[in-house]
Amino acid sequence: AAMGLPLGLVCGLLLLLPAGLGARGTATRRPWEEEQGPVAEGGLWGRARFEAVKKHLGAVGALSKQYWQYLTCKVWQEHCDEEEEEPSPSPALPFPGWSLPLVGQDYLEILSAWYCSFGKCCKTGDCRIINNLTGLEADLNEQLHGQHLAKEVVVQAVQRFLQSPRPEKALVLSFHGWSGTGKNFVARMVASHLYRDGLKSECVRVFISLLHFPHHKYVDLYKAQLKKQISETVQLCRQSLFIFDEAEKLHFGLLDAIKPFMARYDSKGQVDYQRSIFLFLSNLGGNTINEVALDFWRAGRAREEISMEFLEQRLQLELQEPEENGYTSSLLLGENLIDFFVPFLPLEYHHVKLCTRDAFLARGLPYTEAALDEVARMMVFVPKEEKLFSAQGCKSVSQRINYFLP
Repeated sequence: AAMGLPLGLVCGLLLLLPAGLGARGTATRRPWEEEQGPVAEGGLWGRARFEAVKKHLGAVGALSKQYWQYLTCKVWQEHCDEEEEEPSPSPALPFPGWSLPLVGQDYLEILSAWYCSFGKCCKTGDCRIINNLTGLEADLNEQLHGQHLAKEVVVQAVQRFLQSPRPEKALVLSFHGWSGTGKNFVARMVASHLYRDGLKSECVRVFISLLHFPHHKYVDLYKAQLKKQISETVQLCRQSLFIFDEAEKLHFGLLDAIKPFMARYDSKGQVDYQRSIFLFLSNLGGNTINEVALDFWRAGRAREEISMEFLEQRLQLELQEPEENGYTSSLLLGENLIDFFVPFLPLEYHHVKLCTRDAFLARGLPYTEAALDEVARMMVFVPKEEKLFSAQGCKSVSQRINYFLP
């Protein structure tokens, strides 16, 4: 019968055999386990121990049968209808119809975790949510350069939101700054630390304006599709992440269509959209952010002295000015649905060198200070007089190190 089971499952079940069994089926006796009285009369296998092992192996056998039924169900689904319709005796079990002894349920949890590590393990799609906030903060500190404000705001906002027992609304963050300053990088990092599968998770949806919604004449169709996709994701996952890249190019109708998913409302008896996170990535406000950074530099002040309060106020003023794009004309700004405007500062020469170092390390390539300087000098720096900020940020660094490959 074992030949029909997957090799990994057989190995997992063998690991569940009692620790007291030796390699040849004999019991390994410990000094404190000397047989006493009637129990020892049965020889090496006392009656009580025999009953315990029998119960143990019975639970393992029942567990292997249930797993075999589950796996065959996935292959030959036409034979599972009756089993799936059976009521679940215990809502705590991950699969319906499974009823095992208590010791078997312990092993079920172990094997379920093992099975979960390789693929999808539950119908709700949220088994692989990890919410590794410590790792998120550590990696942002190590890999995101020149963005002290973005690090602080993103970590604190996400942490407080996830730790809240019942948020009032979905968390909405709006990233602003020049291209190459780290907006996409942070969005990917948030996804990879909240979900084991990162951007590939069923609970994460990424929308790129010009790719997914290229024609304004189809905006009504896009609205219906977007609402459907968000609703289905939220129903599948107790915690969802939606990323909108090039948000300034979204039609205002699309932004207004998703507004209800971000608004405050009582969701009793409805799908809970308040456990969702929305990230909007935009180049809007980049000029204002750069002007503030340049003013601080000209005044001899460190960029780390730029406060969130000062810069966010300037950024909101620019975004509220009438523009011919959907983002500023949508109701997101007017109804205060965005919780934080996250500014990404322009990157300086030494930040580009750090990005270059990371690119070399990511490929496992050796590097020298001379090589880092050479890559950094390839970048265009502005303004024309000071040549202080990289016009491309770190966006093309990884391609430029190809010149150093043999």
